[in-house]
Amino acid sequence: MDAVTPATADAARPTVDPADEVVALCSELIRIDTSNYGDGSGPGERKAAERVAELLAEVGLDPQIVESDPGRASVVARVEGTDPGRTDALLVHGHLDVVPAQADDWQVHPFSGEVQDGCVWGRGAVDMKDMDAMVLAVVRDRLRRNDRPARPLVLAFLADEEASGVRGAHFLADHHPELFEGCTEAISEVGGFSMTLGDKRFYAVETAEKGLAWMRLRVQGRAGHGSMIATDNAVTELCKAVARLGEHQWPIRMTKTVRTFLEILSEETGLPFDPEHPEQVLPHLGELARIVGATLRNTTNPTVLQAGYKANVIPQEAVAQVDGRFLPGYEDEFFATVDELLGPGVTRESVAHDIAVESEPSGPLWERMEAALLAEDPGARVLPYCLSGGTDAKSFAPLGIACYGFAPLRLPADLDFSGMFHGIDERVPVDGLQFGVRVLDRFLGSL
Repeated sequence: MDAVTPATADAARPTVDPADEVVALCSELIRIDTSNYGDGSGPGERKAAERVAELLAEVGLDPQIVESDPGRASVVARVEGTDPGRTDALLVHGHLDVVPAQADDWQVHPFSGEVQDGCVWGRGAVDMKDMDAMVLAVVRDRLRRNDRPARPLVLAFLADEEASGVRGAHFLADHHPELFEGCTEAISEVGGFSMTLGDKRFYAVETAEKGLAWMRLRVQGRAGHGSMIATDNAVTELCKAVARLGEHQWPIRMTKTVRTFLEILSEETGLPFDPEHPEQVLPHLGELARIVGATLRNTTNPTVLQAGYKANVIPQEAVAQVDGRFLPGYEDEFFATVDELLGPGVTRESVAHDIAVESEPSGPLWERMEAALLAEDPGARVLPYCLSGGTDAKSFAPLGIACYGFAPLRLPADLDFSGMFHGIDERVPVDGLQFGVRVLDRFLGSL
C-alpha cells in the first residue's frame, strides 16, 4: 500500500470552485425556512444554524451554536490568523432569519431557492442568505487551501435580526461578549452593492445607519353608545395625534456620511448639490431617491391602528404603532419633537428601540474594501452611505466595534435592488454572487 503524504492527501482532496459553491449554498440556505414573524412564532433558525455549523466544521473550524430560546440559534466560529502579532479580529456577521413570504404572491416558490433567468430566487436572496453563502464559500475555499488571512476572523451567523436581534446579536453581545473578544471592526449586509447613474457605476459601502424607535401610542377615553354625543372619544384623539406625526415635515439634517455621499455623486456625475438644500438632488437619482431621501431627515410612519369591536360602541381605548427612525446625532431632537407632536393625553411606549451608528469612511479597512471592489471593477467609484433601516451592527457597535455594510454585489443597472428587500420575487443575480465571492476573497486575502 502506498504511503499517504501531505502532498498526496492534498491532491486527493476534491477541488470545489467557490463561484459554483456560492450558488448552491445560497439556494440551500433559502430552502431552509427561517421565517421570523416577530412574535416568537415560526420555525426558528436552528436547522439553518446546524447546517452552517456543519459546513464550517468540514473545513476544520470549531463552531459554537448558541440558543437564546429553544430553536432561536446563532453560530459563531473563530478563524485564527497567520500573523501571531495580530489580535485585532475582524467580525464577519450575517443573519439566518428572513421575513415571511406568501407563496401565492410569487412567480416561484419563495423557499425553493430556484435558479431561473440568471438569478437565485427566494426569501433571503438579498436579505441576507446571499452574503451568508458568499462568506461560507470564500472561507471554506481558503481553509481548504490552507490560506488563512493574517488577521483573525470571527464568523457569526445570527438569529432574529428581522425582529431587532433581541434573540440573536443583542443576546450574544449582552450575554456572551467573550465570543467577540479582540474584534475591532466588522462587516455585514446592505453595503458594497453597485448603483448606476448614467454611464457611471458606484459601490455604496454602509458606514452609518439610522436609529430605531418603534412606538406604541395609547389614548384613554370614555366608553359609550355610538349614537350619543362623545366629547372624550379615544379614537378621535388618537387619530389627531397619529396624523400630526405622519404629516410632520421633519427638517433636513445633514450627517457626515450623507454629505460625503452627495459630494462624491456630484463630483462624479455633475448633479447639482446644494448643502443648504440637498433634497433638490433627489429627482435626479431615480430609484436611489428612496434610499437617499430617507437619510436626509428623521421619519415617523404610522403603521398600525387598533380600537373598538363594534360599530355602535365607542371604545375606551385606542392604540397605534409608529415606525420612527432617527439620524446619527439626532436622537434627543427626535424624541423631543415626537412628544411635542403627540400632546397631552397620549402615552408613548417603546416597542423596540436601538441606537444609530456611524463609522469613518477612511483607514486601512476602508482602503482594503475599496481596493477589492475596484480590482474587480476598475473605473467604478466607492462611496459611503447611510442606511435608512437597521442591521445587527447596532448590537456590536456598543462593544467598541466599527461597523460597515460590505456584502459586495455588482448588479444590473435596471434591477430595483432596494425593492428586493422584504419584497415579492426577491432574487439575486448569479453573476452578482460570483462577483461578491471574488471581491470578498481579495478583501480577506489583504487583511
